[in-house]
Amino acid sequence: MDEVKSTPWSGGRSPFNVEYGKLMMWFFLLSDAFTFSSLLISYGALRFSAPTWPAPSLVFQSFPGLIEHGAPLVFVGMMTFILIMSSVTMVLAVEAGHRNAKKEVVMWMLFTILGGLMFLGCQAAEWTHLHGEGFWWGHIPTAEVLKEFFQAHNNVLPSYAQQAMTSHQFANLFFTITGFHGFHVFSGVIINIIITVNVLAGTYQKRGSYLMVEKVGLYWHFVDLVWVFVFTFFYLV
Repeated sequence: MDEVKSTPWSGGRSPFNVEYGKLMMWFFLLSDAFTFSSLLISYGALRFSAPTWPAPSLVFQSFPGLIEHGAPLVFVGMMTFILIMSSVTMVLAVEAGHRNAKKEVVMWMLFTILGGLMFLGCQAAEWTHLHGEGFWWGHIPTAEVLKEFFQAHNNVLPSYAQQAMTSHQFANLFFTITGFHGFHVFSGVIINIIITVNVLAGTYQKRGSYLMVEKVGLYWHFVDLVWVFVFTFFYLV
């Protein structure tokens, strides 16, 4: 029997031989994916059924604290880059864990935590700026402000009633979905801090496995992947 398992035709490791905790993490991520999908589908349904909609290139054309106008998507592009790089450092932390390189795991985990905190700081700055512009949950900006965020069709701007209705829907969905994602990033940062403390304490080194780092890595990569869809829906479409 052992000889059969060692042949090239034995199939190697069974795909069903997955550690329980990792399997449960996949189930959680799947259920979370359904939640984000329902929110984004709701946004898409409203977005493409509305007669007009705030133009992303006009709404997100500032760089809070530096540039007020004329820099469309520059700030959110930086946010996206930060989050993607934090995913890279998480990969390096998992790889170091496979080699039982404790110091490297700590270093890359700290970089990942820093990336998460920077992203949250950027999101807070963006929210503060949009709030100052009049966009917020349940709030309708003035007609003068709204004109800055809508593109004219055939040289005609949408009526104030249309602008008010769609900006209200846009704001509610934007802050709900990006806030929900931000909560996931915040949760990930807290979990990463706990895992890093455990690494420093030698918990996983004593176990002989850094599997917990890999489990947290799955969650962090999921958060990054969701942001790609949020970025596409709100900032590009």
